[in-house]
Amino acid sequence: MLATQSEIISCPYCGENIEIVVDGSVEFQEYIEDCSVCCQPIVIYAEVSFDDKIKVVAKSEQEC
Repeated sequence: MLATQSEIISCPYCGENIEIVVDGSVEFQEYIEDCSVCCQPIVIYAEVSFDDKIKVVAKSEQEC
């Protein structure tokens, strides 16, 4: 089980790289976080694999 981990994602609206914190103790997460640059809502999908690697996907609300 992982603790929190920082990940860098690219905002699907403005393209800027932003840092988010992912809770590694939860196997699958889906939540909305506003971009710290353009303030648009980003849908975040985070999944922790069996070997504790975190995969993060960021999409705009229109892509969901």
